[in-house]
Amino acid sequence: MEKNGRRGFMGKAFGAVAAVGAVGSLVAMKKSWDPLPSVKAAGFTTLDMTAYTAGELVTEKWRGKPIFVLKKTPEMVAKQNEDDKARDIIVNGEHFMVAIGLCTHLGCIPAYYPDEEGFICACHGGQFDFAGMVTKVPPPRGLDIPPFRIDGNKLVLGEIGPEYENMKENGVTL
Repeated sequence: MEKNGRRGFMGKAFGAVAAVGAVGSLVAMKKSWDPLPSVKAAGFTTLDMTAYTAGELVTEKWRGKPIFVLKKTPEMVAKQNEDDKARDIIVNGEHFMVAIGLCTHLGCIPAYYPDEEGFICACHGGQFDFAGMVTKVPPPRGLDIPPFRIDGNKLVLGEIGPEYENMKENGVTL
């Protein structure tokens, strides 16, 4: 009887050690799957929209991509059609074009020409207006708008707010 008692105890002890090892392995695997804190921090970028000058393009960075931010002048806003206005991000009554600064054709970075109020991609000659819409092909669509949320005077890139959801539902961005 004592042999069975020891055998039972050894079986339970082995089972307990195996269970602790399995839990430890699962915890280690989960930690290796989680993004690093530096990667998590790079997921969001907060832009203070009061810092931009009307008519001047500023290139920010979000997740390693260039982000074009153009505060539109009242004259630019007056020139826009309804499709262009649908792409505007409005913060405290000011109109902004905020877009990922990569051509939707092959991913080149278009150059901004303030005199022409538009962008020209050097790779294949694609052109975009100051709203980010295609004015000359080959780009298949306008410049993509990154996910955003408006928080007072700030724009938080990487978070999805109701304004972005509305743009997505209306087919303004992907």
